[in-house]
Amino acid sequence: MLENISILKKKDPKPFLRWAGGKRWLKKELDLFVDIKNYEGYHEPFVGGGAILFHFQPTQAFISDTNKDLIDTYLAVKENPKSIVEILKGLKKDKDSYYEIRSKSFNDQFEKAAQFIYLNQFSFNGIYRVNSNGGYNVPYGYREKFNFDFDNIFYVSDYLQCVNITHCDFQDSLVNINEGSLIFLDPPYTIAHNQNGFIQYNQKIFSLDDQYRLDNAINQIKADGAYYILTNAAHKKVKEIFEKENDTIKEISRASVVGGRNSSRGQYSEYLFTNI
Repeated sequence: MLENISILKKKDPKPFLRWAGGKRWLKKELDLFVDIKNYEGYHEPFVGGGAILFHFQPTQAFISDTNKDLIDTYLAVKENPKSIVEILKGLKKDKDSYYEIRSKSFNDQFEKAAQFIYLNQFSFNGIYRVNSNGGYNVPYGYREKFNFDFDNIFYVSDYLQCVNITHCDFQDSLVNINEGSLIFLDPPYTIAHNQNGFIQYNQKIFSLDDQYRLDNAINQIKADGAYYILTNAAHKKVKEIFEKENDTIKEISRASVVGGRNSSRGQYSEYLFTNI
């Protein structure tokens, strides 16, 4: 698969998508207590941009998400990165081209994946949002001097050969968990509304019922003799739901990376729960 870039083969893959709520900032914290070689398989049911997946690079991994366009893109990159790269090379990087490409509908899986990657890179903050008809409707993001990392798409594809990729709900994704597995759980949540309107705002992206379903899933993970790491908003209701005897809770502060060019980006807290 990497015959055209064999000289570059030793480089590690990194996330090929921008993703709101991504966890690149969390890598150093996880390195303090996680050695991926100690676990029997890795599972990430809310994969998003895959920052932690590509950081750990487990040799046996199961990833999933409810976002079908996202999962279809991972599958296409896994199967045929060369076709996707060739399509991306032919796309112009300007505002008019962005809206033209956004308006198109493709049937070919590799054209659809190239479109997804292109829109992700040039949209406002890499946000994924669709209208009531399922059409992507994020505006142009005015990124300056951006160039695609085509080599990385090949690195990602090479790594994904050892990854099982599924479009499904997080509960359905846990059927492959074994004793000693590690499950990284990063459900969608807002941090800007941690203390003000958190419950109401999150109903739109990951409801309170979903949080309780996730708690039940964690109980099953523990019953199976597996290990979990959960990130979530630092809100009293979240703590009430997920606090468990003998498990660890850490409150981690970080700078918000979501917002407009002129927005105020302050410090926000997030919880990390784990039985490691």
